[in-house]
Amino acid sequence: MSPLGPFARVEADSPAPGEIPGLRGAPMRTPVRTVEAATGPGLWPAVVGRLLSRQLWIELYGLPGYALTLKGRVAQGFAATPRDFRPVDATPGRAVLGGKFILAGSSLEAPAPEDPWNRPSPTRAFAAELHAFAWLPSLILEGERGAREALRLTLTWATVFARWSPFAWDPAILARRTFNLACAARRMGQVATEAERLRLADVLGRQARQLLRPPGGVAGRAGRLVAVAVAGCVLAGPPGVALRRKALRALPRALARTIGEDGGHASRSPEAGLELLLDLLTLEDGLAQLSVAPPDAVLAAIRRLTAAVRFQTLPDGRLITLQGGGPSSAARVAAAVAHDDAENAGPPAGTVAGVGRIRSPLLTVAADIAAPARGAWSAAACAQPLALEIVCGRDRLVTGCGWTPRAADRQGLRLPPGHSTLTLGESSTGAPLGGWKGELLGQRLIGRPLHVEVHRRDGEGAVWLEAEHDGWVHDFGLLHQRRLYLDQRLDELRAEERLHPAPGQKEVVRAIAAPYAIRFQLEPGVQASLARDRRSILLRGHSGRGWWFRTDGPDVAIEPSVHIDEGLTRRSLQIVVRGSARTDSETKIRWKLSPAGAGGDPT
Repeated sequence: MSPLGPFARVEADSPAPGEIPGLRGAPMRTPVRTVEAATGPGLWPAVVGRLLSRQLWIELYGLPGYALTLKGRVAQGFAATPRDFRPVDATPGRAVLGGKFILAGSSLEAPAPEDPWNRPSPTRAFAAELHAFAWLPSLILEGERGAREALRLTLTWATVFARWSPFAWDPAILARRTFNLACAARRMGQVATEAERLRLADVLGRQARQLLRPPGGVAGRAGRLVAVAVAGCVLAGPPGVALRRKALRALPRALARTIGEDGGHASRSPEAGLELLLDLLTLEDGLAQLSVAPPDAVLAAIRRLTAAVRFQTLPDGRLITLQGGGPSSAARVAAAVAHDDAENAGPPAGTVAGVGRIRSPLLTVAADIAAPARGAWSAAACAQPLALEIVCGRDRLVTGCGWTPRAADRQGLRLPPGHSTLTLGESSTGAPLGGWKGELLGQRLIGRPLHVEVHRRDGEGAVWLEAEHDGWVHDFGLLHQRRLYLDQRLDELRAEERLHPAPGQKEVVRAIAAPYAIRFQLEPGVQASLARDRRSILLRGHSGRGWWFRTDGPDVAIEPSVHIDEGLTRRSLQIVVRGSARTDSETKIRWKLSPAGAGGDPT
């Protein structure tokens, strides 16, 4: 077998990484000029360091006798059954019992007594979820039969991948596998023989011990330590106590680096904060079953993350989809905040993780008003400054294309055209790290530092939010300012996009004009009809309520787009306002959104 296991034979069936299907014109390619200007000498220390450390760990962990170093005292049983608060769909578990694995939008036939381990996976995303045991929670729902099949698959995996391999033992995959296995171990142990139960405990202990070792990186350290601590709650006796103490001793520092004072995740991804909150709730439950008090740092992290999730949840019950965070599901979000007594308090005011919210009785607007995360935290970051999401009533109308790290083959959707913001020329304010560097460091977002200035004013019956960024200054000498005025009495949003020369810029020979495109990505299922005046569009969400979008832009069109939902690509629409901006003077484009019937029918 290849050192990478059966994944070495994965079959790719996805579009090119830079392609944005459905967008007008040629496929969007990562701007080479932006990437090269941004890598510079600052990236090379990370590249060199990663090269050396990666080879070191591959050589060390690949030694024939390395597995012996993971062997500790074997727990004689299981002490707790921590609850994973995530809602579980029973369909994948029933499919596994039928010999079919359905993961990440792909499937693989492996009827018992066969198994999926020593065969090619259809996609990389499928392989990642397969080795993370993403199928296990659903399989456990199937009662005794499901537990027996889960035990067989787990012990078979442990035989095939007894030796460390870079993919199957990747820190991110290993953390999820350890977490899922810990939550299911006691139920699997109930249907196991004594020998199988001891081996299962040994497998879980080895996984947890490996998680305490490098490599791993700062960005995922908190999640890895939580997985180890949960495993320590499950394993009975001294082996579990040792793991639990080591993880809980290191966890407060990792949480401090991961969670801001406002509860926002350091990656700025709302979904990353939600998932960490769910993991911490499982840890709290596991400790409670052992009558062990959670550390103060864990309780404080749960409080801050809960407040942030409430802020980042829109009226449709799903998360904001900014900075690589998917909308998740209303059930998942509700499960994460169900423990909170402030259920009816409403979302907090202000800004969380660089996202500002303004609202009226019927309109809720979320705006990305901060620079994306940088360095190791930027694997989910997006170059989409001042992106918007708008919910009308409970209908999410304006959103983004829904890119998350699970859609690794859609890297182009991390650029400005992938969300509801302005694009200038053929450029971008940043780009994913590609090539061998991206393979080495992960697909971080790289680019020049982005500076954003924000002003907010709350008045009687109205609220103003203005934000301006300098992402277009280097290429075009222009600042982009987005002004939002929300009339809370009329439920009407008025906006102005302003492009103007940056003060104090040195004289540089530039083109006199630059084409712009302001995109408003629509939620899949939203209907859009262009009026006869060619400046107004009637939008209808799932509730059927109508909203008028109007603009004074020179060219308005409804165009096809795409939306990523749980890794699957869906068709959607986008409103695109196009024009040309002078680089030596100011350009303004106004638009507004109001309830249908307000101001008359433009047709």
